[in-house]
Amino acid sequence: MDKKDIASIRRQFKVDNDLLKITDIFNVYIMKETTDIYHHQSQPFEMLERDQQELFINNFKKLLTGQLDEKLFELKFKQDAENHTNLILHKGLLSSEVEEWKEQMLQITEKMIKDHPYEKDVVITFIRADYLKPMKPRNEEAEQSERDTVYSNPFILCSINQTQEPKKEIQFDYVEKEFKYNIQVDPVIDLKNPMTGFLFPSITDGASDVNRVLYAAGKANEPDYRFIEDVLNGEEFMTAKEDKSVFEEVIKDVLGDQLNPSTLASVYGEINRVVEENEEEETPKLDYKDVERVLNYSGEKTDSEKVKTAFQKVTDDETYEMKASNIVPKYKSKSIKISTKIANISISPQDLQYVKQVNYKGKRCIMIEVEEDAEIDGFKMLPEAFGE
Repeated sequence: MDKKDIASIRRQFKVDNDLLKITDIFNVYIMKETTDIYHHQSQPFEMLERDQQELFINNFKKLLTGQLDEKLFELKFKQDAENHTNLILHKGLLSSEVEEWKEQMLQITEKMIKDHPYEKDVVITFIRADYLKPMKPRNEEAEQSERDTVYSNPFILCSINQTQEPKKEIQFDYVEKEFKYNIQVDPVIDLKNPMTGFLFPSITDGASDVNRVLYAAGKANEPDYRFIEDVLNGEEFMTAKEDKSVFEEVIKDVLGDQLNPSTLASVYGEINRVVEENEEEETPKLDYKDVERVLNYSGEKTDSEKVKTAFQKVTDDETYEMKASNIVPKYKSKSIKISTKIANISISPQDLQYVKQVNYKGKRCIMIEVEEDAEIDGFKMLPEAFGE
């Protein structure tokens, strides 16, 4: 799945939408510091009150919000695993009876809580639904509706949410004219901040892939590796942050830890070109030969053996490949931070070429080439001749 596929599904999560039909919802309550199922309840989603439907739908949208390889991760299932989650989910997806589906979801739940008690009470919510994607875009003038022909993608979504302690309040009774202490005893499910979850199967351009699952972390660059390995039986992967770290370490090993800003601008520019040229295809990856090519293009002459050795040193795998999109900061926004004790400067990768570190009167200074007068608190800076 790419960001367009995820965004397309997320947009369809709304009440009374004929392109995304949620049939059943199954909630499982787990008490804190235990590994037992306290209670579970299943019902048709349409039987919930509209306000309840909206609360859950917003939770599902929140779960599927975030950047790929930072908060959302498409995982391949391992080939071999005991009580394989891929098989359990596939059985649940194909189950025609609600009881059969519930049985499979309870097996997944048991894997979640085995030897892993939560610090707070949690509610694990499963839904099964059907995502319908029109094969052709809307055509207002056509006699046949674009929804007459659609891709049908049944899926299971799981969202895990912790509970909050009920509020203790002082209320005023208008009738009795007195202040009353009010305390609610029922815990509140925090649907605004899902802890983690997943969507199965992966759906790319209207095609389902039951060999992959979309995992959602609670926070960016903080995936739960226990959940990924023991619950989902997913293969190992690298986050965008880890990919970027590998790239930086390889460059430092090849060129040293000092780099001209214009060279870095050229490196990012070339990688960004590769990303944009392959935007409609599978995310391009960079191996040691690609990194060598990028460095040579940017004026830093090196050889493939040196880069290959750096890959081996940093990753223990000379054949390692990095996703190109994980390397380049957001290209047209001020995503690069230049940090000093005096000031922090934000600049876009494409504008790095206008930044230099120079010696001025025996002191190191950062010089930024600009086309217009700079402003400080509404005042234009007075130009000074360099060196005077």
